[in-house]
Amino acid sequence: MINNWKKNVVLFLLSQTLSLFGSSLVQYAIMWYITLNTKSGVMMTISIICGFVPTFFLSPFAGVWADRYNRKILIMLSDAFIAIATLLLAILFLLGYDSLGLLFVMSAFRAIGSGIQTPAIGAFIPQIVPEDQLTRVNGINGSIQAMVMLISPMLSGALLTMATIETIFFIDVFTAAIAVLVLLFFLKVPAHTKAQNQEKIDYFKDLQAGIIYIRNQAYVRKFFVFCAFFFFLVAPVAFLTPLQVTRSFGEDVWRLTAIEITFSVGMMLGGVTMASWGGFSNKVFTMTLSSFVIGICTLALGVVSIFWLYLLIMGIVGIAIPFFNTPSTVLLQEKVDPDYLGRVFGVMGMISSSMMPLGMLVFGPMSDVIQIELLLIGTGFLLFIQSFFLIGSKDLVEAGKPKGRIS
Repeated sequence: MINNWKKNVVLFLLSQTLSLFGSSLVQYAIMWYITLNTKSGVMMTISIICGFVPTFFLSPFAGVWADRYNRKILIMLSDAFIAIATLLLAILFLLGYDSLGLLFVMSAFRAIGSGIQTPAIGAFIPQIVPEDQLTRVNGINGSIQAMVMLISPMLSGALLTMATIETIFFIDVFTAAIAVLVLLFFLKVPAHTKAQNQEKIDYFKDLQAGIIYIRNQAYVRKFFVFCAFFFFLVAPVAFLTPLQVTRSFGEDVWRLTAIEITFSVGMMLGGVTMASWGGFSNKVFTMTLSSFVIGICTLALGVVSIFWLYLLIMGIVGIAIPFFNTPSTVLLQEKVDPDYLGRVFGVMGMISSSMMPLGMLVFGPMSDVIQIELLLIGTGFLLFIQSFFLIGSKDLVEAGKPKGRIS
């Protein structure tokens, strides 16, 4: 594995880039379709909840599967499942069943695939990447994802003006099929040790063991508490900014495209920086810097009234994201016992898939009666204050130091 790790990483990132590209096209098409046709915070909230709730229920079991089964197979099956759901959506739209309700249902089906895939990917990467290269590879992966997020909104916006939404659905099916074939025929990686053991699986026993492991690791437990509050408070800046732009700056598709492009360029720059620099020697310091910046910028997005300045702040937020995502992912990949890695990422997915919709349940309806700018000012201030939790936690700061696994 060590001799071929670069080849394996290239093949894996290629397949996931293709899959992400198609999914991003569909994601933007659905989001903008709902935004432009309803201009409703409630409708946006329903769409977001449908895209997260299945992940919440599946993540604990998906984490067990990622620890017990071949992770490459799980990634392939989830990609195929998402492609089939999207194909059905395209066919139904072509037949004239182009209702918002159908988009909500299909978003839920696509979320099922994502819920299975996410912990499997998080646990699979350390299988093919040497530990001392995890930060670099995760940084490169973040840059690639940002590049895809840069291209996909432009292409999605262009396609929406020149073709039908069904065209975008079919592109996603095609890219997912190629991604699956790349993993199937070219990426030769043996299953991890636990997956090779033909033991009978007791899901609830394995899940309980994972929860006990997390509870006994103070740094994991405290990090998850931070993430729960962070994901709740970040919901307005993550999901309501397109609606804010539509209401405050204009309904033009190019404006929605512009904020996504600026954000993606920022993420790409942040990912490149993390891949080359690697962050502070203590990963928690890098995460804290990111959290401070995101809080300040969220507050600023609620204050500025000039669109080009709004775009600049969105770009800074994009730069800050990899400074949190990369070291936090590597922290778990390096420190967590490999036998529990899938379950830890599964619980992480459970937190993110529950707290962001919960945030939208609160902030989405509020956005129809309160200015989104006020919501951004309030949550931005709270995000800034919460950042002190990271730097003030002795367990997290200790875990962030560059040394071996904590057990």
